[in-house]
Amino acid sequence: MGENIQVITSEFVKLNVSNSSNDVVSFEKKFDKKLTIEELKSKLEVLTGGNKGTMQLELYSGSKLICKIDNDCALFGSYPIDDNMRLHVIDNIISFDQDVDKFELTDTQYENRQDSVRSFLKRNRLGKYNEEEMKQLELKKQEAEKRELERLEKITIGSRCKVTTTGHPTRIGTVMYKGELEGKKGLFVGVKFDEPLGVNDGSANGKKYFDCQPKYGSFVLPSAVEIGDFPVEEIDFDDEI
Repeated sequence: MGENIQVITSEFVKLNVSNSSNDVVSFEKKFDKKLTIEELKSKLEVLTGGNKGTMQLELYSGSKLICKIDNDCALFGSYPIDDNMRLHVIDNIISFDQDVDKFELTDTQYENRQDSVRSFLKRNRLGKYNEEEMKQLELKKQEAEKRELERLEKITIGSRCKVTTTGHPTRIGTVMYKGELEGKKGLFVGVKFDEPLGVNDGSANGKKYFDCQPKYGSFVLPSAVEIGDFPVEEIDFDDEI
């Protein structure tokens, strides 16, 4: 299968290698992209002490899984590999109980290691170690919470409303509750629908917030609620054939 695939980039790729026992980057090594995955596993068998027959490989960029490398006949270069990515070796044999002493690091010792995943993330300013990105995410979260609060303040109990949420048809009903729900983060609006298009009877997590028939109530985010003059739609059964 790999014979028809040509590697048109650099012939070698420099990767960090970790294993399933502790996710610690054990070493850095260059690999030939023209290797088949079976040949690559043979090399990793010598380097890691694993067994190529049970070995599984995953490719990561930082903490993000790029793909599983699972076709033994394919060329290594046919996968989306790039320098400084992490090749993670999973070997089922490692998961068997063995009568050996377990080597553990304290958090301080792990923090000081230069070959750990944490160190890799810090060096490349990825995930939670990218202060600017985390700051922007926090600002966006605060702005969204502020908008929800402002929208909730404009919603009054007893108002007619239209609710639009993903995966549901547009529903018409009456506002019955607004505020927090026990055991849930955020602010919610409790709505009693004109038709049985809801998911509860005005209760959430065993607590009653308003009264309605089963399947007529729901709690939704303020952003999903539009207040307006929405009359109850009357169905004329005489028009049915």
